[in-house]
Amino acid sequence: MSELAERNCQPCRADSPPVAASARPALLAQLTGWTIEQADGMDQLGAQFTFANFAKALAFANRVGELAEAADHHPRIVLEWGKAEVRWWTHAIGGLHENDFIMAARTSAAFSAGPNN
Repeated sequence: MSELAERNCQPCRADSPPVAASARPALLAQLTGWTIEQADGMDQLGAQFTFANFAKALAFANRVGELAEAADHHPRIVLEWGKAEVRWWTHAIGGLHENDFIMAARTSAAFSAGPNN
């Protein structure tokens, strides 16, 4: 697991600071396949994962759900046959917090560890 994935998520409130624009490239460089995109008026981290079938995509979504529950930080997951799209952002601040990058790294680790094909 990457160093980023091993960091602890911190409780986040409306006054928590977002990740500075200057810090984003270094964090994003640690995440293969993730991009920062605008959606619903805020920055979000997004990635798409492909699978051999629906059952494997569903199993992955459940693994991500377990990680989210453990961290008390929850993504948007769109699931369809052979594909899962995951987006992380922090609702409380309306944008990106370090927790989002941590959880994106954990999501990638879950994909790498699981039987996907």
